[in-house]
Amino acid sequence: MTNSTSTTTTPAGGLAGRREWTALGVLMLPLLLVSMDVSVLYFAIPAISADLEPSGTQQLWIFDIYAFVLAGLLMTMGSLGDRIGRRKLLLIGAAAFGTASLIAAYANSAETLIAARAVLGIGGATLMPSTMALIRTMFTDPGQRAKAIGMWSGVMTAGIALGSVMSGVLVQYFWWGSVFLVNLPAMALLLVLGPFLLPESRDPNPGRFDWPSVPLSMAAVLPVIYGLKEIPSEGWHAEYVVSITVGLLFATAFVHRQRTAASPMISPALFRGRGFAPSVVLNLIASFAMMGSAFFTTQYLQSVLDKSAMEAALWALLPSVPIGMAAPLATALVQKGVNRAYVVTAGFAIGAAGYALLALADTDSLWLVLTACGVLASGIVMVISQITDLAMSSAPVERAGSASSLMETGAEFGGALGMAVLGSIGTAVYRHDIPASAPDAARETLGGALAVAGQLPGRAGDALAATAREAFTSGMQGAAIAGVVLLVGAAALAVRALRGIHVADK
Repeated sequence: MTNSTSTTTTPAGGLAGRREWTALGVLMLPLLLVSMDVSVLYFAIPAISADLEPSGTQQLWIFDIYAFVLAGLLMTMGSLGDRIGRRKLLLIGAAAFGTASLIAAYANSAETLIAARAVLGIGGATLMPSTMALIRTMFTDPGQRAKAIGMWSGVMTAGIALGSVMSGVLVQYFWWGSVFLVNLPAMALLLVLGPFLLPESRDPNPGRFDWPSVPLSMAAVLPVIYGLKEIPSEGWHAEYVVSITVGLLFATAFVHRQRTAASPMISPALFRGRGFAPSVVLNLIASFAMMGSAFFTTQYLQSVLDKSAMEAALWALLPSVPIGMAAPLATALVQKGVNRAYVVTAGFAIGAAGYALLALADTDSLWLVLTACGVLASGIVMVISQITDLAMSSAPVERAGSASSLMETGAEFGGALGMAVLGSIGTAVYRHDIPASAPDAARETLGGALAVAGQLPGRAGDALAATAREAFTSGMQGAAIAGVVLLVGAAALAVRALRGIHVADK
């Protein structure tokens, strides 16, 4: 069939050619950078603090505002792309992302940098759903689309890991602004080649844009993300619980609006596809598992094994090696006739095995922890690549932007929830294992305990540090056991929810 929403030269159901694969390569560059910007400030913050002298609150906003704005605007931008054209929105976002990167690189005040990071979040929110929607448009052959989405999933996962390493290298040899300047060549390349390589596509009958849904969606997403991000480090304080509750109330109002509006931002029809709703749920669980483990492993490398930030980041790259093979393997299995439900179930089972290995770690288990991370991430990438393909195949092509934005918003929720829940489990175990006689700062976090230990004389300091490291490792073990239970449950859910679903191309 011929799809009237797209100007692509690839016939529906036909094979994409060199042009489409080249266009995919162009799309991968901004996608990589958008995902890297989540972690690119890990090593740059000390240099930024020394140069711009931000207050404690400003430093938090410099770090967090990108992710907040990105999460809050994903649904809006996905729906907007369906209406005005995904390529057009992508190019507008690339221009905004490049401009904001330039401003951030040369910011002379904390306020300017915060504003630039906010605009980067807006640009990122346009780029992420647009890239996936364009893949849905360009690759109409199910097999090729599965391969392209597998590459998309791998690049997204790798970008977060690469961001911190690249940040450390650039800050070591250049000034902190260089972590933003690396965005410019990729965005320039996209702006030059995008109009020639990328097809324009949009919903031919989108209806009026539902403006009231914009503040409702942001009011639903932002308070929940904020509360979940703060709970792992600050605990279940009333203000964070209230924030999450307020967000959930607005989420209820947002859902009601989508069900009753004449032209909703997110059409309820998306969920009529058999594979879409299960994919959103399983994607959230996968992100929960991935980010929940990262909360512990990054601290383990630095604070338990006493690695420098740069050493920890370089060691953390090793688990990325098997990740690159996970998505292609999953795609190949499905294309050889293995039921997708079993491949997704196997991915969750592999992830559970990774958490099981993590539960065996002690205070001197570098290689065991790295192996656990590699196994866990490989399993989760297998899951994400397959359920993303299923979701995008289930969604009508005219709503590809909205479908992609829902998947990515779910991933943001899942990641924040994973850090909050598993982080809280680990923190509870840590505080239980730290002696009641220890100073308050030592009982709060491992970082606080090591700081206090550094001020104590001789054996007293060494004993407190050793106790705190053992307590943190015990907390990581407890959270890992919870992760095993979660992913075993997810495997059972996947095989039940996905078995028998065969989505025809639309």
